[in-house]
Amino acid sequence: MNNKHPRGLYLLFTIEMWERFSFYGMRAVLVLFMTKALLFDKAFASNLYGSYTGFIYLTPLVGGYIADRWWGNKRLIVAGGLMMAAGEIILFFAGSLYITNPQLAGLLFFSGLGCMISGNGLFKPNISTLVGQLYTKEDSRKDVAYTIFYMGINIGGALGPILCSLAGDTGNPADFRWAFLTAGGAMLLSVIIIHFFFNKHIKDPEGKLLGTKPAGAPAIVSSKVFATTFLAGYVLLMIALLYFDAKVISFLPWLLLGSAIFIAAIIFSDKSLLAAEKRGVAVIFIVAFFVIFFWSAFEQTGASLVFFADEQTDRRLGFLRWEVPPSLFQSFGSIFLVSLAPLFAWLWTKMGRRQPSSPAKMAIGLLLLGLGYLWIAQGVKNVHPGVKVSMIWLTVMYALHAAGELCLSPIGLSLVNKLAPLKFASLLMAVWFLATAAAQKTAGVLSALYPANGKATYVLGYTINNLYDFFMFFVLMTGIASLTLFLLTKKLLKMMPQQ
Repeated sequence: MNNKHPRGLYLLFTIEMWERFSFYGMRAVLVLFMTKALLFDKAFASNLYGSYTGFIYLTPLVGGYIADRWWGNKRLIVAGGLMMAAGEIILFFAGSLYITNPQLAGLLFFSGLGCMISGNGLFKPNISTLVGQLYTKEDSRKDVAYTIFYMGINIGGALGPILCSLAGDTGNPADFRWAFLTAGGAMLLSVIIIHFFFNKHIKDPEGKLLGTKPAGAPAIVSSKVFATTFLAGYVLLMIALLYFDAKVISFLPWLLLGSAIFIAAIIFSDKSLLAAEKRGVAVIFIVAFFVIFFWSAFEQTGASLVFFADEQTDRRLGFLRWEVPPSLFQSFGSIFLVSLAPLFAWLWTKMGRRQPSSPAKMAIGLLLLGLGYLWIAQGVKNVHPGVKVSMIWLTVMYALHAAGELCLSPIGLSLVNKLAPLKFASLLMAVWFLATAAAQKTAGVLSALYPANGKATYVLGYTINNLYDFFMFFVLMTGIASLTLFLLTKKLLKMMPQQ
């Protein structure tokens, strides 16, 4: 077996790196912009953050479906990239006008987030799917390929918060706009790279260009008039749905549940699928359920942990006479991911057939996530509100979370690609993001429980009086999920074809 990876992997690595730079750079300042510039309270900002990120991971259902039936991967990646760039620029104008025209700034804010949601839905499932299609179905290099691809995600995830926080998180809320503009420039760079290099390098093992329009696609969908009308309506719909969920009534959880049932019905009712293929699809749905517990705890990074970094972390670097911007801490996880990814890629390759199964790796990931929260819980135990603790508590927690993510996310992406029937490849990749969408919404809801002003909050009978209680809730949640997944591992392996 040739251990050298195709050039297309490294091109997708670069494209995804700049897109993630844009996404994570914007996300680093998002809740701070909401609470310090738009003056939203923490609970509303947390729930809006959850709705936004939930829709971010729900809309890949749209992109996956359209790619499989209408336009192919490449066209949607380009369209999605342009939408996201437009969204960042709109957020720049929201950040420029929030003082002089707060109503217009609010409208632009929701519009910018709607563009980001729309574009991500077209971009995200299609580029992830292409990684697996660079290899044959049986190629053992796939786990390593997704780990390498994940390095691209996290180089962007590290650089984005660093540069965007330095540009925009200066202590003056008016400067947040420069973070959005920086993120928009990175997204445009990603689109430019696609334009010049995609056709040359994104090919399957036989040398056939990937991401082209699928055979049998209706002729009408290829017309510019149809495409423009459809995409414009799609963006407007996402803006309206986000606003309605945030301001009127939260319907997103029900939409997520309905989407999961709808997709399952489509796939399991398909008579062309073999029984073994359906069992593999069932495994995807089961592990996706456990992904919800992982990401709902992990994604406190962009919500409650931002409040913690801002208010209860001693961010002073005395030897530099500089205080670290709270948004910059969001780069820590990605920095650790980039540092640890080569180690994990080497470890899985070295272990070969002796390595843990994919479900077992994911259970280990949940365990490491829980250990991260156990660590930081010890750091705030018996610490009074307003007392700042050392940065070491956040730093070590992010290191443990990074190790957990490397055991779960790239392994899960690879597992979906291995088990998904080709007919439903993009749609089942979107199922992975659907589970993440549920987790993101849950993350926002849980972040709203962040203790403030000595007021107790409650979740499932568990009382949160302080930060120690808050972090220990995540220890319990991820610990139970990890143990359950470990116990199910043998059963899942029996269900998986060709394992």
